[in-house]
Amino acid sequence: MSFFCHQVSYTTDARNRLLHDPLDRFEAIRNPIEKLGGKLRSSFFALGSFDVLVISEFPDDVSPAAISVAFSHGGAIANIRTIPLLPLAEARDLQSVSAPPRAASALAATSGR
Repeated sequence: MSFFCHQVSYTTDARNRLLHDPLDRFEAIRNPIEKLGGKLRSSFFALGSFDVLVISEFPDDVSPAAISVAFSHGGAIANIRTIPLLPLAEARDLQSVSAPPRAASALAATSGR
């Protein structure tokens, strides 16, 4: 399973709905995650350039692009940035010859930033 961080900004309409129905806070985020076989691990409201920070876990065969497309279908998300996360144990493994391919490719994908 792979972990991801999602920085999510709601549309103005979605933000207004959330103010009127606070019990429905994360459904716009939870549904796309679960439809792709993922799990919402943690979520936080953010005070900054995005509204919500979400940590999710997905099967290894789900790409960040597929996640972003799934979020956009609901219409409540104005912007999402999906960042692959590398658990500390896998990062340590990168120092050895037997590094897992997923960890090496994740590190390579983020090293150009």
